[in-house]
Amino acid sequence: MRTLLLAAALIAAPAAAQDSPFVGEYSLAEGPDVGGGLLIRNDGRFQYVLAAGALDERAEGRWEARGDTICLFTEPKPVPPAFEKAEPVKVDGAIPTLFVSWPNGRGIAGVDFTIGFDSGDPVEDYTQDYGWTLPEDEKRIPRWIEVREPIYDVTAPRYELTDADGGKLHVNLIPNDMGVVAFDGACLKAGEDGRTILHRTDGELRFRKLGAE
Repeated sequence: MRTLLLAAALIAAPAAAQDSPFVGEYSLAEGPDVGGGLLIRNDGRFQYVLAAGALDERAEGRWEARGDTICLFTEPKPVPPAFEKAEPVKVDGAIPTLFVSWPNGRGIAGVDFTIGFDSGDPVEDYTQDYGWTLPEDEKRIPRWIEVREPIYDVTAPRYELTDADGGKLHVNLIPNDMGVVAFDGACLKAGEDGRTILHRTDGELRFRKLGAE
């Protein structure tokens, strides 16, 4: 991962050098199951990567100094992934109650959902790559479905089902810039333990500056 960051840094020559103690290369210091890196370049640009289980993140853009910190701004601004209702399709010869797929038609496993009915408790479960179908002994007709992709936290407004839907739903997950983090002023600050802390809206990440120890 370090090699990738260094190689990417050579793609563009520095446009206008900036003096900052934050300029340099960092590795993520968040435990053995999480890897990542951050490159702060002296041309005012940055690059970021993170891998944690099934989650892969990346970002690049500009940074600017603000007092004793520098703050990151992803450029261009990423387009978030989104769910989009699609025409029902047959999977293995039958139309499933819920089918979530990529735009190319390939099914997606692991999408959480909740199905509501006219009466009784909703049903909660997650999809397989061939979709999900109500058990044969379930005679209620679905009236609404909520879906959520848990790794990148992609959600959609509740899908209200009409009689024309027949209690079934097919949605595409449009990836757009999935995995690109929309930094909008996330700031780096020196920590008391010698680490550098990236303050994000969803928490903090600690980095170790390479060559600093």
